[in-house]
Amino acid sequence: MGGLDKMMQWLAAHPRLAVPGFGLLAALGFPPVHAWPLGLLGIAGLVWLLHRAETRKRAFLLGWLFGVAHFTLANNWIATAFTYQAEMPAALGWAAVPLLSLYLAVYPALATLAAHWLGRKAGLGVFGVLFAGCWIVTEWLRSWVFTGYAWDPLGLMLLGPWDRPGIAAALPWLGTYGLSGLAVLLAIALSVLAAKRRLLPCAVAAVSVAAGMYFPVPQGKEGTLAFTLVQPDVRQEELNDSSKFEEHFARIAALSANRERVPQRLVLWPESGVPDYLRDGYPQRYYDQLTANGDPEFARRRIGRTIGPGSLLLTGAVDLEIDEVDGYVRAVGAYNSVTALDSQGRFVGDGYDKAHLVPYGEYLALRWLLEPLGATRLVAGALDFIPGPGPVTLDLGDWGKAGVQICYEIVFSGQVVDPEVRPDYIFNPSNDGWFGSWGPPQHLAQARLRAIEEGLPVLRSTTTGISAVIDARGVVRSHIAMHRADRIDGFVPPARPPTLFSRMGNWLPLLWAFALIAASLVATRRRAS
Repeated sequence: MGGLDKMMQWLAAHPRLAVPGFGLLAALGFPPVHAWPLGLLGIAGLVWLLHRAETRKRAFLLGWLFGVAHFTLANNWIATAFTYQAEMPAALGWAAVPLLSLYLAVYPALATLAAHWLGRKAGLGVFGVLFAGCWIVTEWLRSWVFTGYAWDPLGLMLLGPWDRPGIAAALPWLGTYGLSGLAVLLAIALSVLAAKRRLLPCAVAAVSVAAGMYFPVPQGKEGTLAFTLVQPDVRQEELNDSSKFEEHFARIAALSANRERVPQRLVLWPESGVPDYLRDGYPQRYYDQLTANGDPEFARRRIGRTIGPGSLLLTGAVDLEIDEVDGYVRAVGAYNSVTALDSQGRFVGDGYDKAHLVPYGEYLALRWLLEPLGATRLVAGALDFIPGPGPVTLDLGDWGKAGVQICYEIVFSGQVVDPEVRPDYIFNPSNDGWFGSWGPPQHLAQARLRAIEEGLPVLRSTTTGISAVIDARGVVRSHIAMHRADRIDGFVPPARPPTLFSRMGNWLPLLWAFALIAASLVATRRRAS
């Protein structure tokens, strides 16, 4: 134990050097590494150093340093986006990630400051409970303040391998941010037992956590609605190359054929699945730029022939907002949409417009300030996208009720389902081609969290992967690996009954947060008396 004691003495003497290392360890708990024991160790290290902090200023600084390192590693995939645009140097991406992390780190810093302020005199275990409650609140704040950035909640490390939900099976009763609080509690429980040299209870607790992570689940039930889910493998560098649009369509069409002549099926194409403008009423020059034969009706009918009789297509598309500006009729904005088409090329329902847009990806925030400085969006196109109204359920008749969340929207816990009309499944079309190697597995993992907490299957069709069919328990039943052109055929897994979280939303994790904070404050006062 001498070596361990010396290491802990060094950590205690150099907290500002040690805490960024704990932030990096916590990030390794996320996919694609998913070294969840290291993730829990990183959380435990932060809480241990925080408990020893002498002032609120020191506590805030430790949380902030932890967050900067943590978010820089976890979000390293953002730097890849800068390699797919020509307006700004690609090297700027490696500066953008830590710069974003400087802001995101404020939320762990607020959690550490609040915990230190409320529970400085508490013992380590009680302090850890208090910190868990504070973390839940600040992680929830991060999901909506300044439009929100909910990527990689701490509880993501408690998600099991693809064929089992792991400890994340508790999501229906906790919510995602409550699961993050549970990750803190598990980390601090293991560390307290280890610090007190209670090796047998510590070993039993560690084995119990591991068993929870890998506990198998029985084979899931089969649904009745047939589907064909397509991943065309259209690489990001080719996605907006108009000379390749026909090649792209030929590829996705070949993958969508009704090979088994299924009498009724749902066909799923990804975000950016259709380069054509499908809606009528735009100035002709816009159709001439993209649409085959300059005719949106021709484009729709061609798609209808592609999917064949008895099929209904859900696909990502772009719609335009047209207005007259200074006497000139032109597009003034765009919508990132999902459109439903039948085998005759007719629209089914009104479709869905993405509500939670990606700052600097789909619109340039503070354009009036940044554009003169040379800043641009990180994806092609000069038009900013316009947000839709929020979650809606598309009633597709015989093809069921579809909830839709486009790409990044799926990461926002409690914001993915229309509370008035519960869907049968969630369709999550995405373009992950600019997400690097770390982004796609993290994106898939967060889609699994939504499936578990809402009790709904999630069908992900992406341009380059990872496409997947996720059942309502968070189990990945089928998937297509990155950078493969392929399809998945099967039946949409059935939904589960509405979960407690689906009824309460994020009030549920906030109630857990307040319960943890209240319990720890009561325990602290009793100890003081």
